[in-house]
Amino acid sequence: MSTVYLFRLVALILPLCVTTCRAAEQPWSEFQGAWAFVLPDGNPAWLKLVESDSQLTGSLLWSVGSARPVNSLRADNGVLTFERKVSWRPSGESVVKNVVGPFRAVLHDGALRLTFEQVTANDEDARPEQLLLIGQPIPPPPKQRDISKVVFGDSVSLLNGKDLSGWRLSNPMKKNGWSVQNGVLVNATPKQDFGAYGDYGNLITEKLFTDFELTLEYNVPVNGNSGIYLRGMYEAQVVDRDSRMQGIHGPGAIFGRIKPSKNVANAGGEWNTYVLTLVDRHITAVLNGQTVIDNQLLDGCTGGGIQANDSRPGPIFLQGDHTAVKYRNIRLRPVVSETDVSGR
Repeated sequence: MSTVYLFRLVALILPLCVTTCRAAEQPWSEFQGAWAFVLPDGNPAWLKLVESDSQLTGSLLWSVGSARPVNSLRADNGVLTFERKVSWRPSGESVVKNVVGPFRAVLHDGALRLTFEQVTANDEDARPEQLLLIGQPIPPPPKQRDISKVVFGDSVSLLNGKDLSGWRLSNPMKKNGWSVQNGVLVNATPKQDFGAYGDYGNLITEKLFTDFELTLEYNVPVNGNSGIYLRGMYEAQVVDRDSRMQGIHGPGAIFGRIKPSKNVANAGGEWNTYVLTLVDRHITAVLNGQTVIDNQLLDGCTGGGIQANDSRPGPIFLQGDHTAVKYRNIRLRPVVSETDVSGR
């Protein structure tokens, strides 16, 4: 090998090595990824940290609502700090807690230890409470599957048409507005606003599921609002066609995560049919016979669910703490085998 050729080879390789080494030396590298937390009241929180244009960016979901960006992200000497305004009502009760000061995170034994302080709103004498959350890493999403190659098991009914056997309130301290009337699952509640909290309870199956096809019919009144959570974490939106909630929060959406291609819901007070297929954290939603979400990746949980870790099975969860709603013909076909996109 000639000396000139060797120098040229080194000149080509050296910048690549420098770039790789610099990327590896980023102080935030060990924090990147998605993390699942359990709040003190048992509800979930979710944090995702990613590098974009040589900068660390992040988003945080706290109990209810949607994931929103965090601010002032910094990583130094193994400590990550960031800020985001958080006001929440633990357990959905009337007391409002406000997070004050920055969040601080360190890694310990593979978990993300997140500390912060919160105070009771409108209480001048309240002392800040120090809280610690332990975040578990969420595995990266698997590759997209060809749903046409997925094999489903036998269809089973999740509603016996007589009573609530196989279902229970997710929070037994809430009021129960659920009953079965003439084969229809009915949630009767006086609540009419779209607020995130309510006195009435959400309903979940006693059985847990992983991947499946769920078929059901729903009926919300004019300006009605409910939701169907797959595995207790991904909310397929159930809302009046003409309500103020549209797009990524409208009919056919995965709330705050995936916008449907169109609004094909029927008017409030009419029955709608959902077919929801969840395979390897990818979702297909068919509303009233039209595909509105086609095998798209779920980036993470949605607010109002009961867990944030995408790798875990979970129940079918029907939102009852919003407005009145009716469901019928709830059937599920579990995935029994899958092949990848190459057919192997």
